[in-house]
Order: sequence, then C-alpha cells, then structure tokens
Amino acid sequence: MCVHAHPDDEALFTGGASALYAARGAHCVLVTCSNGQFGIDPAGRAGDDPAHDEAATRAARAGELQRAARLVGFERLVNLGFDDSGMAGWEQNHAPNAFANCDVEATARVLASLLDSVSATVVLTYDENGFYGHPDHVMAHRITRRAVELAASPQRLYYPIVPTSVLSEFVPDAAALEIFLPAWVLDAGIGVADELVSCALDVGAYVGIKQAAIAAHETQIDNADLVSMDQEMFLALFGTEYYQLAWRRDEAEPDSHDLLGGLWP
Repeated sequence: MCVHAHPDDEALFTGGASALYAARGAHCVLVTCSNGQFGIDPAGRAGDDPAHDEAATRAARAGELQRAARLVGFERLVNLGFDDSGMAGWEQNHAPNAFANCDVEATARVLASLLDSVSATVVLTYDENGFYGHPDHVMAHRITRRAVELAASPQRLYYPIVPTSVLSEFVPDAAALEIFLPAWVLDAGIGVADELVSCALDVGAYVGIKQAAIAAHETQIDNADLVSMDQEMFLALFGTEYYQLAWRRDEAEPDSHDLLGGLWP
C-alpha cells in the first residue's frame, strides 16, 4: 500500500515501485488523502491565485488520478476525502477540512482498518519532513506511522527519499540544460544523508510507465519539463527509487534491492 497526500504523488514518488511489484503479481493499493483542489487549475492558475477554480481542479485531478494510478499498477484506489491544505504558510492551512488538520488518531484507525482489509505487508509513505515539507505530506507521515502500529498486517514501512549525492549531481546537470525543476525535486535532498538509504530499487524498466503517469496529470504543468525530459535525463532521476526502512515487525533480513525481500515468494 502506498499512502500519498495528493493526486500525482503516486506517480512522482513511488510510481516505479508500484509498477514493478504489480508486474511481479503483487496487489498494489493506493490511498490518496486529499482531493488536491489547490493544485494548478485547468486554466493554469496556481492554488493561491484569487481566480483559481477549486471545483474544476478537484474534478480534473480526480480523473487524472484514475488514469495515472492504473498505469503504475494500482488495482484499488481509496480517497480519504480531505481537502488539500495548500502549501506551507497559505491561509488554506487553517481550513477545518484541510488534511493537515485531521484527527490523527481517528484517521490512523481508518487507515489501519484499510491496511488489514487488504492484508498490506509493505507500506510506503513520506518521512517526517513529508519529503519536502508540504503540510499534507507531513500529515500523511503521521497517520501512516500510527496506522502501521495499530494494524496487524503491515511488516515494514518505507519512506521514499533522494540521497544528497544523487540530487547534488542531478540538479546542476538539469540547470545546465535549463530544465525547470519543481520544489519537490529541489528540496528533496535536504538533510537526507546517503547512509539513510536502506533499499535502492532498480525501476529502470518502468521509467516509461512512470513518465506516462506523470503526464496523465496534465493540469499539473509545473511537472511539464519532467514529462518532456529526454530518456537519459529521466532515467538518471527516476531509474532508481531510494527507500529508507523506517519501521518493521518482521524478522526476515531486509534486501537492499527489494522492498519485499524475505517477505516475497
């Protein structure tokens, strides 16, 4: 199970892993916590633009999520129904139905029930910083960390990370080619030391699928340069997904190249 904050996160952060394990016969389930209504709207306006169309964005992103999630191997999609909280510091952070303001314990119990209902063994979500500091990503971390403790089926919890060495090489190369990189890429390596990597997952065979899934979220034009990026550069950024083992219940020896190592036939 992957627990993500918004539509498009499933493609950007863990799309290689879900595509790989679905191809191997695993049952992959996606939980999206918010409707993402403060993303870029169909007219290209950002969520903090006074003219931004929340209703149109919500509807557009729901359809995009259905298409993209299927591409990267999810057979079941669940949305927890919260509103997007907006970026850190936005006034929308304080809205009562904003995901960042959810009841952590109550929401974690809902998620724990979902985990057990599908017998989820390995769970993927963000680290304590939410990968890059977004309030909804931080909340996804909080509820998931609690849910795996409450549920019976989970054996491991992993966080997708980008080690500093990878980011420090990729960002200058992209800048030299005048490739626009969104904040989630530029801020992904803050404080993430290379030694935190528990699993380097080779998803090179699935980068075409991952890029197509990112493209399926067509309203989110801040990712446009990732969609049009040439194969070599895209492979450099997305050909390996890096994960930190954050919690475990099983006693099998984790595999540095397989999230399900020791748990998989």
